[in-house]
Amino acid sequence: MNLLNRENNVDAIVDSFWKHGYMTLSRKFGSYLPEPAKVGNYEVDAIGKYKNNYVIGITLTEEELNNLDIYRKLEFLGSRSVKYSNRKVKLFVAVPRELAVKARNIIATLTEETRKNIKLIPIEKPTVN
Repeated sequence: MNLLNRENNVDAIVDSFWKHGYMTLSRKFGSYLPEPAKVGNYEVDAIGKYKNNYVIGITLTEEELNNLDIYRKLEFLGSRSVKYSNRKVKLFVAVPRELAVKARNIIATLTEETRKNIKLIPIEKPTVN
């Protein structure tokens, strides 16, 4: 996936943060915000906050969805909680619209507690004018 597509996907995550009331604290490919730190061993694309609630945003490609490590990654990131208050951290997962069914099937295999904490965001490919 080229850099422009990754940047558009991160923009889609940030837009969904805003639609759900979250303020973006850090994001990849941003001019004014810092790049997010790794969560465990996994890179994330954006981190947001609304009052005392946090959200992690990641984008997934077809190659990542075909990798068996995706189950471990989603389980780990979907089960995060805030250090001191034990509030669950919501996970926004952005995938291209044509891969949404595949991503939904992968998420369906995770534990119920983790599934409740994951929001799937289908994104459109940018149109070329």
